[in-house]
Amino acid sequence: MSPPPPPPLGRPRRRGSRSGHFFDPALDDARLAAVRDQLAQGRWSEARTLLAGTGDDWDRRGHRVVVLARASGAAAWTRDWLLAEPESVDAVTLLACATVVGALRGKESEQRARDACRDAIRRAPADPTPWLGLLLLARTLGTEEETSQLFDEVRTRHPDHHHAHHLMAARLAERSPEAGQDPLHEVYDFAAWAAEQAPADSPLAILPVVAHAERYRVLAAAGHEPGDPAASAHWTGRRARQVLKVAFDWWLEWEAGEHPRGRVDLNFLAHAQFHDGRFAEAAALFQRIGPHQTPDPWSYPHRDPRTAFLAARDAALGSA
Repeated sequence: MSPPPPPPLGRPRRRGSRSGHFFDPALDDARLAAVRDQLAQGRWSEARTLLAGTGDDWDRRGHRVVVLARASGAAAWTRDWLLAEPESVDAVTLLACATVVGALRGKESEQRARDACRDAIRRAPADPTPWLGLLLLARTLGTEEETSQLFDEVRTRHPDHHHAHHLMAARLAERSPEAGQDPLHEVYDFAAWAAEQAPADSPLAILPVVAHAERYRVLAAAGHEPGDPAASAHWTGRRARQVLKVAFDWWLEWEAGEHPRGRVDLNFLAHAQFHDGRFAEAAALFQRIGPHQTPDPWSYPHRDPRTAFLAARDAALGSA
């Protein structure tokens, strides 16, 4: 079963890109991409409209806020928004996440980012998005205990939060690299547990594949696996193939392209299927991905993601 390729995104191609392929964190949310570009020009009114219309679709809200927070000048323009509408919870939440992005880029203090997120939490206690901002910060700059606590706070408000589960899987995968290929490593248990707890149609069914790729990243960086995934047996073992089969079968039955971060999952799944030598399955996934590739996991462990993606896509489509 090979789904038809999605329609073109309808945005200008970047110079130097091949066949229009480039990395855009907005993924297939064309409206988000347009609003993000407007925000970078200081036009925040469309961001207000977009976030108001997103409501309590927490996965979509988290995705949109994080993408907008990464826009050039997002924090400054959102402060202008707050001057005009000081009671806007959406503006406070966007400013919190933009401050987190600034802290991760070394342009804001960690404490200022934490304070901004706590302010947003006070104003919107049911919203997991400010907690996601803190989790993004802790993923890079915090302790393991803090990361776990923040993940629990996100999950309390939205048990199936997609981005939070990906962040937690990446952090857990980094534990005990010296253990090597341990099939009982906790990142695998975490991913299996999350997939089992989620509803049948939840994209968290793909999380075991994500965990497998994250563990490869850690092992390859530590020298326990080849730096070229094509030379690694990480993708062809019994456990890996079982995980891949379950995830691919879920995609055939449930994936409808509606989840805001669905293309993230498809990139992980295509990457794994390709390196398992299942080119026909990988080809179907590449068709569904279209122009919406993501840097991870094609960059694992230290590769050029565009080169790796295009080489894999061309090989899969050429042999399918």
